Formats: sequence, structure tokens, C-alpha cells
Amino acid sequence: MSVATVAIVGRPNVGKSTLFNRMAGERISIVEDVEGVTRDRIYAQAKWLNRSFSIIDTGGIDDVDAPFMEQIKHQAEIAMNEADVIVFVVSGKEGITNADEYVAKMLYKTEKPVILVVNKVDNPEMRNDIYDFYSLGLGELFPVSSVHGIGTGDVLDAIVENLPAENAEEESDVIRFSLIGRPNVGKSSLINAILGEDRVIASPVAGTTRDAIDTHFVDDQGQEYTMIDTAGMRKSGKVYENTEKYSVMRAMRAIDRSDVVLMVLNAEEGIREYDKRIAGFAHDAGKGIIIVVNKWDTLEKDNHTMKNWKEDIRDQFQYLAYAPIIFVSALTKQRLHKLPDMIKEISQNQNLRIPSAVLNDVIMDAIAVNPTPTDKGKRLKIFYATQVAVKPPTFVIFVNEEELMHFSYMRFLENQIRKAFVFEGTPIHLIARKRK
Repeated sequence: MSVATVAIVGRPNVGKSTLFNRMAGERISIVEDVEGVTRDRIYAQAKWLNRSFSIIDTGGIDDVDAPFMEQIKHQAEIAMNEADVIVFVVSGKEGITNADEYVAKMLYKTEKPVILVVNKVDNPEMRNDIYDFYSLGLGELFPVSSVHGIGTGDVLDAIVENLPAENAEEESDVIRFSLIGRPNVGKSSLINAILGEDRVIASPVAGTTRDAIDTHFVDDQGQEYTMIDTAGMRKSGKVYENTEKYSVMRAMRAIDRSDVVLMVLNAEEGIREYDKRIAGFAHDAGKGIIIVVNKWDTLEKDNHTMKNWKEDIRDQFQYLAYAPIIFVSALTKQRLHKLPDMIKEISQNQNLRIPSAVLNDVIMDAIAVNPTPTDKGKRLKIFYATQVAVKPPTFVIFVNEEELMHFSYMRFLENQIRKAFVFEGTPIHLIARKRK
């Protein structure tokens, strides 16, 4: 299911980042009383009234020629184009400015729901001075104090009310997968090779692919797939082109829509630190994962090259011990024929359900091999376990005291479950819960 997106826009220094942090529930954006601090879009997930959505914090838009202003305008424009709902923040302390009117003119063209938030209304007396903002022609006003949290609940109510209806993704028998990775690891070339046709522009220039592109195809066995290509993700501090930075959000949305994610590495460049961060996005989202080492044909190899690469990957991606590794070449199509079957198998593993009786037999056998730990003379008791969800497979283990379930013992139980059942390619979640 695709997650809706909310963009927070406005001129500099009106408190967009403070509102963003309130909505995200944590201090993510830099908050500083200096114009232009937030130059890049920052992304987070928010939830209100059981509705989840992504939020984008943008740089301030102004109508003056200031350093970085053209870049900030362009970033905000892209964010507004992508958003389902736009939150326009103005300052109740300064009143309407030329920059506010400039932003309002930009918003007239979006045809998106716009929520006008008058920030810095820190006391009731200030509400009498905000009605001039109706002249912007954007409808109802929402006076708030982001610093104190006053009025933000009303803004979130309005956001949820204006979000598009949640629609299920394509048919359940269609397997959706995406390719993620840093720019220039060969994702577009891999897509072309898998499809056998040039459906996506492939170029040696990093960051050529700007958008997420869906392609539907069917394998020889009649299994349907939707392949989602994404723009290359690059560490924010090292990217200066606006549209490339924005590709991170698109990749995150593609991951959210996927059943299985192909984490693409570049054999020519080796493993980079940010590769681990990118793969972590998919792992945290509970997606099935395949580690794909592309451009394998370009390496000079001996009998130990592949073994050494596998050992390095397992060492660098320790949290992806469950993910299979495949070495491919988009140019020569080496081993690419194996990918559809691997994706299909991992999708099946993501949807695997284990009967409670069988699961509890495995848990009891595990306890017999390695008894539950004790803490301050009190022993952990495991009463029973049951599977509560798929994609990823999720298990609740009912215990006497949740605090007694140490992380290391939870990992032991996970390993025993993996030994007993086929969960290759998918994370599994174990949750300790006190029996009521």
C-alpha cells in the first residue's frame, strides 16, 4: 500500500522545522533561529488517527535573490509536486509578507489540498491579529504554536481529512519488487537486461534515473511481477544536485510498495558505508531482500574471489544474514535468469504461516537445548508462541515478564525458528509479550 505524502512549505524562519518535529514526534530537523538553515528536504514518517503518512520538511521559499534560494525553490517545487497534501506555514508574529504572497501564488498552481498554518501564535491575544491571512485566499486558518504544541492536533486532523483514500495495491498474486542502491551501481541496466529491452534510460552518469518507474512482466511459469526502478540513493551530505537528493524519498516510497527489494552493489567499487544504510531502510521496513552484486564481469577473478566477496558482505551486512547473495552482470546477463525464481521464493517465504502447535514444539525444543535466562533470581518463563502476521512473518511469544527476555535469547530463538523453517530472504520479527 502506497503511503501518502505531506509537504511542509513556507518562507524562511516561520517554524516549518519545529512543526515537522512535532508531527514526526522527534527532533529530526535542525531547528535554529537563522534564515535558510533547512536547505534540503528532510523526510520522516508520521502517524495520526491510525493513518500513517510521510512528511517532507522543505527549505524556505522567498522571492529575493539570496544564496541557495534558487535551489531551495526548486526543492520545494518538487516536494509540492510529489505531495498529496501541502501544509503552508506563515508567521503570526510578522504578519503577511511579500514572500508569503509569493508562496501562495506558487500554491495556486498545485491543485492540491493546502492547509494554511499560522505559526508562532503563542497566546490567545495574538489570535486577533491573524485574520489578515485570509487575504491569501487559501481558506481556513489554523493558528498554532509549534514550540508549545498548541493547535498541532487540529492541523493533523485536517491533514488526515485531506489525505487520499487508502487503496490496496495491485492484485495479491502479483509480486512487487524494487531495485535500490547508490547512483551508478547499474540498476537501470539490470532492468533493461531482465526485460530484454531498453525500457529505462541507462547512462554511465550517476543519477540519470530521476523517478520510480513501474514495469509489469510475466515469467515462463505465468507468475506476474511489477518491477519498480528507483533513482540512485546517495548520502545527503555528499549530494548537491536537488533532484538527486529528492530521489531518496522516491526510493523509500518504492521500498514501501515492494514485497522484495534487490539491494544492488557495484563490484567495481566494492562495499561503501552508505550501502549498509540503504539496505537498512529495506530491512527496517520488513521487506524480503536479495543482495545483488552487479558488474561481476568486470573483475579479474581467481578461485577465491567470490568466496572473499561473500565473507566481506556477511561481515559488512551482519543484520542481513538471512539475505541470499547473487553475482550478476547486466552487460553479459550472467545469472540474471535466476533472479525471478529467487524473488518468487522469497515472496513465498514472506507469506509463510507456521501452525501454532508446530511453532511451540520448536520453541520447547530450543528451551531444552538452551534454558531460559534468569535475572536477579527470577527466571524467564515462556508459555507459548503464535504467529500474528506475514510480510514479514511476525511471532508473539507470551512470557511471565517481558524484561526477562534478553536480546541475546530472543536472537537465539529467532535462529532456532530459522533452522526449523524456510525463511531465507526475509526478516522475521519476534515480540515478547506478558501473558495476561
